[in-house]
Amino acid sequence: MSHRTETIVRERYAAGAKERADKLCCPVDYESEYLKVIPQEVVERDYGCGDPTRYLRKDDIVVDLGSGTGKICFIAAQIVGPKGKVIGVDMTDEMLEVARRNAPIVAERIGYANVEFRKGRIQDLALDLELLDRQLKRNPITDAASFLAADGLAEELRIKHPLIPSDSVDVVVSNCVLNLVEAKSKRLLFEEIFRVLKKGGRAVISDIVSDEEVPEEMQNDPELWSGCISGALTEEGFLAAFENAAFYGIQILTRDIDPWRTVQGLEFRSVTIEAFKGKQGACFERNQAVIYRGPFKEVLDDDDHRMERGKRYAVCDKTYNLYKKAPYQKFFEFVDPIVDVPQAEAKPFDCSRTSLRHPRETKGQDYDVTTEANNKCCDGGSCS
Repeated sequence: MSHRTETIVRERYAAGAKERADKLCCPVDYESEYLKVIPQEVVERDYGCGDPTRYLRKDDIVVDLGSGTGKICFIAAQIVGPKGKVIGVDMTDEMLEVARRNAPIVAERIGYANVEFRKGRIQDLALDLELLDRQLKRNPITDAASFLAADGLAEELRIKHPLIPSDSVDVVVSNCVLNLVEAKSKRLLFEEIFRVLKKGGRAVISDIVSDEEVPEEMQNDPELWSGCISGALTEEGFLAAFENAAFYGIQILTRDIDPWRTVQGLEFRSVTIEAFKGKQGACFERNQAVIYRGPFKEVLDDDDHRMERGKRYAVCDKTYNLYKKAPYQKFFEFVDPIVDVPQAEAKPFDCSRTSLRHPRETKGQDYDVTTEANNKCCDGGSCS
């Protein structure tokens, strides 16, 4: 984001760390059981618009973007348990101070310490700002040459000592902070979320979106930006940002019916989106098929496979296994070949087209078995 906009965001949230600030985002109802162990100053200084922690699982490794005073992290810590891990990322010193000061208190109350807080910008999850600060104190910027050297140092730190390494976490969550990032940095932001996730990992993001494009004059208002308004993507644009960053299985988990705020006729409301990483990779033929169960007449997936309800389609091994996992598995029937094709013997599969799979391709061309009636098919009743 621009220097002025980022400064105003930092200043407003720094003040919000010291004293409860209204209108930073909308009220959220969290599971009261998880709040009992969290100190009151953290609970009072939460500026979110949703609760992505509802979609976490035991043992998850979680990164919370824009973690603030740590409320989402401390809730997540209890859900993922002692074998899980939670990393909060924030750029505001005042927020980090509150979060770090309260982390030992929460750890003592729940019986384990699995939360840490790191200083960084959410659109640059590779750069450890505290590590950069320490290096710059030893080699301060005094002229153009040292400025350029500092830029090179930052790039070296991203590579050798990343704040969040690539392919290292199960879930990235955030709560009403992506819209604080300037428009020109948003693509990088979504790419960074994708980078740090493991293959098969997911993003669960709560944020404010608009029903129409935000006018340029509103985008240029830093006060509205820091108030979760000016930087909001449209509902369609928010989903498209995940798609453009190569996520798949993107879906709206929650969408508030009533707007949080309406400004100049534009409605701003909270949504929570889930998106998955892992559709990348080679396609191999193992004679597998899937059948879309419905209820829609046809569907189109993120790899442009168009499938009509009830028909048997040829898919590659990668797609077959993706469909067997969330969020797809409940919508498909899976047809394994009678004779397994070992991975080492599988030939390349052309995923650029979608074609039907004849039953003989999975059964075998010479399949001529005759069997007696299967009593299980009638749920204990009579098939006669």
